[in-house]
Amino acid sequence: MSEGRVLVCDDELQILRALKVVLRDAGFEVAATATAQEALDAPAVHPPDAAIIDLVLPDGSGVDVTRELRSWSDMPVIVLSAVGDEAEKVRALEAGADDYVTKPFGPRELVARLQAVMRRARNGEPETLLELGPVQVDLAARTVRRDGEEIHLTPTEFELLRTLGRNRGRMLTHRALLSEVWGPGWSDDTATLRTHIANLRRKIDRGDGPGLIRTDPGVGYRIDA
Repeated sequence: MSEGRVLVCDDELQILRALKVVLRDAGFEVAATATAQEALDAPAVHPPDAAIIDLVLPDGSGVDVTRELRSWSDMPVIVLSAVGDEAEKVRALEAGADDYVTKPFGPRELVARLQAVMRRARNGEPETLLELGPVQVDLAARTVRRDGEEIHLTPTEFELLRTLGRNRGRMLTHRALLSEVWGPGWSDDTATLRTHIANLRRKIDRGDGPGLIRTDPGVGYRIDA
């Protein structure tokens, strides 16, 4: 049984071949395209369940493709980006991309990211209990526990963890987090966000392994699925 149909767009032939092999080995059907126009035309013939779009295309931008796809579809979109394109990563996420993967990518990581965003898209029922590794978040009771021990968070720290947890597997930009937790008027206050993330990490992490919240400097934060 197929895991789903994935639209892939990349003008580098070697990467396109690699993506086809990796995704087919993971059980996905692949619709391969090499230009922005092809990527926009293909879904009209056979709508995909998700898309992986390169950031730089010969006839346009992956950001523009993402924005156009998002105008009519809620399917998960992952953007492929080269190292150093922080501003473009942010633009892609703000245009509606669910995540991005940096080239060169690890096949297992790419498949895991794809499965995570597709799982989120299929889960239409709101969650009341988030299982985030050793951390459990009860959204109804507004309580947080790690390994059964309750952790006391401020209301703002709880909202941050809730937002990251409900979007686990997805990179959230600074602007998106600030707007969601503090409101639109705070969308540029990254210093406030960094301070609260640091406080939240100090409370939920034990310091004996990788932290729960991952950082992409200059872009945003995520909790892996």
